[in-house]
Amino acid sequence: QVQLVESGGGLVQAGGSLRLSCVVSGRTFSNYAMGWFRQSPGKEREFVAGISWRGSTTLYVDSVKGRFTISRDNVKNMVYLQMNSLKPADTADYYCAADRSGVVRKASSLYDYWGQGTQVTVSS
Repeated sequence: QVQLVESGGGLVQAGGSLRLSCVVSGRTFSNYAMGWFRQSPGKEREFVAGISWRGSTTLYVDSVKGRFTISRDNVKNMVYLQMNSLKPADTADYYCAADRSGVVRKASSLYDYWGQGTQVTVSS
């Protein structure tokens, strides 16, 4: 059984920073590609960032490029999303997801396991 638990969300002013963390249970974490998605009320879930199983490939949605950084620690079974220069438009519930293919992909339907989400609110 693979479980994902996110943490690190909260309320921050525009221009501030947050670091989201996701701990993954299971012995094969290092084989998974990992992704961060977000969803705000009335909108579809959106890909934010992804990282391949070795960490050699990362992918970002255009709106966060240069502001967000995804990283992983395969020893600790952790994946992180460092979010800088936050904007009110970044307000959403953020979800961590795991993809057994190991290849970073944008489509949420391709991910096999999901966390429960952590809320990020950016005030103007």
